[in-house]
Amino acid sequence: MIHTLPLATANPISYFQAVILGLTQGIAEPFPVSSLGHGVILPRLAGWHINQNDKFFLTFLIATHLATAIVLLLFFLRDWVQIVGGLGRSLKQREIRADDKYARLGWLLVAATIPVGVIGLLLQEPLRKLFASPQLAAAFLIVNGIALLTFERLRRRPPRPGDYEGDVDGRLANLTWRQAIAVGTSQAAALIPGISRSGFTMGGGLIVGLSNEDAARFGFLLATPVIFAAAALKLPELLGSAGNGVRGPALVAALCAAVTTFFAVKFLLRFFKTNRLTPFGVYCVLIGLISTLVFALGG
Repeated sequence: MIHTLPLATANPISYFQAVILGLTQGIAEPFPVSSLGHGVILPRLAGWHINQNDKFFLTFLIATHLATAIVLLLFFLRDWVQIVGGLGRSLKQREIRADDKYARLGWLLVAATIPVGVIGLLLQEPLRKLFASPQLAAAFLIVNGIALLTFERLRRRPPRPGDYEGDVDGRLANLTWRQAIAVGTSQAAALIPGISRSGFTMGGGLIVGLSNEDAARFGFLLATPVIFAAAALKLPELLGSAGNGVRGPALVAALCAAVTTFFAVKFLLRFFKTNRLTPFGVYCVLIGLISTLVFALGG
């Protein structure tokens, strides 16, 4: 007798679920609202039987994160070409010249990426498995919202007219090494579902004196290599046996995430020319509280 596998085992994530999760990832990754937190909470609120600690789900997320990283790279491709060129010049000249803003910006990004890279390699899996429950993700979403509101209160200066005019890369290159490393290290908080990578990097940028738009831009530049590296390290799992049954939905989710990431980044860079993190802080607190109430009532 031939036994067939149940549909849930053969296809653990449906194409409809993949579309929703992909669209959500593309919006929530650049927005300061925690894509991982939404990825953990959304299936529970929707009544989907998806275990976020299962290997297939983590493998599925690789595709959506890789799509986000590719779009970020393409969105800032002109900057990255200049930055890589600057790094190359500094290595060839064996110095970071004071007038080479792209060389300095490149090394600031390298210095800011190293701490979160090390922390991520050591703690990524333990933290995600420990905190990847809808209830805890909702609680940390509240924490994320309060943090965003706090960042706006602690910012070194209020927004000023013309903040977004002029040479943005030159302004970013004027950060000190300590400031860049502090902002970069803040990304490590996003290893906990509910805490936003972009939110904490933007918040760190505000605290060291950047405008909202410059903080967002620096955060997007910082996120690109981190997300790319994390996804690339896990890519063999998607292509290997762990990807069986999820590669099709993962591809669909990745395409959806790519589209929404592009429009989200474009919107945010315009939004932060005149606005603050406050609306996102309020949103996170409200969604976290509502989700917590639903879970407590058995939803």
